[in-house]
Amino acid sequence: MSGRGAGPTATAMIFDGPGRPLRETTVDVPALGPGELLVAVELATVCGSDVHTALGHRAEPVPLGLGHEAVGRIVAVGAADGSAPRVPDAPLVPDAAPLVPDAAPLAPGDRVVWSIAAHCGACARCRRGMPQKCLTLRKYGHARFVSDWPLSGGFATHVQLLAGTPVVRVGEALPAAVLAPAGCGTATAYAALAAAERGLRGGAGALADCEVLVTGAGLIGLTASAMAAERGARVTVSDPDPERRALASRFGAARTLDPRRDAVPPAAFDAVIEVSGAPAAVAAGLDAVAVGGAVVWVGSVFPADAVPVDAERIVRGLATIAGVHNYAPAELAGAVAFLEAHGARYPFAELVGEIHPLRGSDAALARAARQREVRVGIAPALA
Repeated sequence: MSGRGAGPTATAMIFDGPGRPLRETTVDVPALGPGELLVAVELATVCGSDVHTALGHRAEPVPLGLGHEAVGRIVAVGAADGSAPRVPDAPLVPDAAPLVPDAAPLAPGDRVVWSIAAHCGACARCRRGMPQKCLTLRKYGHARFVSDWPLSGGFATHVQLLAGTPVVRVGEALPAAVLAPAGCGTATAYAALAAAERGLRGGAGALADCEVLVTGAGLIGLTASAMAAERGARVTVSDPDPERRALASRFGAARTLDPRRDAVPPAAFDAVIEVSGAPAAVAAGLDAVAVGGAVVWVGSVFPADAVPVDAERIVRGLATIAGVHNYAPAELAGAVAFLEAHGARYPFAELVGEIHPLRGSDAALARAARQREVRVGIAPALA
């Protein structure tokens, strides 16, 4: 941070609308409120939703601070009280055991990842266990650039984490490229696996010896494949891109399918995790689920053609259909625990290809739009 006037400053890349270059903006670092954190960004990654916004395919308020996948280091902590950002409660799965060995408060110098949103913890949805649908939710990388929260996006030197943001301390061993997507794609994959386990009526461990179909081999699909394989499932991944299918084989898939030529076996899978959002894949997944199976829809987050549902087959087959959008705090904890335990076993670091400096954020978005690699990075420390 450099000084401008009386206080420290940061730099943010601001989105003013489709077709316009990001605007480099010097921001006065606001005084931190109770429970807030200031984090220096080590690496941000470009998510598909960032690309959709930049291309005008997704309506967002402008001006806007883009970016919600990042890893960084705490440089300042606001006054502590009951609303302080917290490490999420550990989920009831073995992966979470080593994540938070103590209750030490977060402090300057801690390397952290954080949730895509801050929630109140008190509204009806938060009390029902849906903090990702909080009635006063504030989302990183999707919030209007305003004076009371100017550092809300990850395409910046610093991010101001609001009270009510789940934050997880991470170790130094894992590369930033592995950790940066944890707060979006990795945690969403973990939430999809958790939904599948609930649908199979077995809780943690329910996927052992199951046949699992994952449709779509982006970051969420590849991560879900690895997570399911680690739970003892036999995983099939379907994707039209041969390079993504090759990657899936390295992320635990026992078999891959090209949906353009390979028929998905009907009623053959105990769990179907659909992450592409393609209507044809949604329909194929419904046909593929076995009796007593679970279908989890993750990728349908944009307008698309309606998909017919054979309600009689779902009812008589005792199938469960669940939608997953974002995740709960415990699922972020579980995702990081998975990376800590298994991240070195799979080529997660290779999923981030080109890494651009902060001033190259426009080039990073353009590269991500071409989908040459699963993720593109932005590192503020690069010149």
